[in-house]
Amino acid sequence: MPERFPPEFLRLHLRPLAEMAAEPPQVAAYRAFYGLEFPGAEARMGLFPAAGYQIVAQAWWPAEPRGTLLLQHGYYDHVGLYRHLISWALQLGFAVLACDLPGHGLSSGPRASIGDFAEYQQVLEGLLAQAATLGLPAPWHLCGQSTGGAILIDYLLHGSVRAEVAETVLLAPLVRPRAWGWSKLSYQLLRPFVSSIPRRFSANSTDPAFLDFVQRDPLQPLILPTAWVGALARWVPRIEAAPGRPRRPLIVQGQADMTVDWRHNLEVLGAKFAEPELLLLSEARHHLANESETLRRRYLDFLRERLV
Repeated sequence: MPERFPPEFLRLHLRPLAEMAAEPPQVAAYRAFYGLEFPGAEARMGLFPAAGYQIVAQAWWPAEPRGTLLLQHGYYDHVGLYRHLISWALQLGFAVLACDLPGHGLSSGPRASIGDFAEYQQVLEGLLAQAATLGLPAPWHLCGQSTGGAILIDYLLHGSVRAEVAETVLLAPLVRPRAWGWSKLSYQLLRPFVSSIPRRFSANSTDPAFLDFVQRDPLQPLILPTAWVGALARWVPRIEAAPGRPRRPLIVQGQADMTVDWRHNLEVLGAKFAEPELLLLSEARHHLANESETLRRRYLDFLRERLV
């Protein structure tokens, strides 16, 4: 399957996202493989530069969009895994704009790595600029899963939030990962000797079909770079020391999440923001964007009431 849409080939043949241009045939194969074909919606894939990377972004429009959802995916993920959220947003009448982070999916960069989390902010600013260039309708709602949530937290705490931005949805947001003390110690011990360690796939969803698909996904990174852990180690104290802001994000968190230190994270977010609205799901694990249909329905109903 990878040879049907190799990232380097697609980037070479893609045009800037803002341009109307014919797409290479591999884009159709990509959309079919990941279930990103949405009847009645216009779709586009293209590039924009940010932080020294070539970022691959995708946009979808319903016939008469009444707002926009901007998606930020999680670590190891890419836009191809977010069909449930994209379909839901389109059904609500929102346009959708999303991109693969550096080192993920179809975007350029060392696999699953980053030099500094500040680079993620440059990518987010680039994505927001693309939304403006494309004329995507306000309000713009932001939604981030895990590391995508971390990027949005940083933006709300330190960025100049654009006037078009309305609600921010944080799905299992990352502040600290689970067992963070041990992870930092391991990083200090391993950094002089190795640049990465093999990735361990976890059962981060109650949906067995998703867990099986991820194992076969050709765009999944198979390593954990020590550079990414180092960037995270520098980012965590920046967020935990940040002054609060009068924003009220919507937070969805699974209580069976074994990926992030969610109790600590919720305490931090409760102190940083003005009474964030929280939905706890006792059975849900970490990958809320690909949880079971029953669990997805519960939090999507919660969000629908707040985004319409």
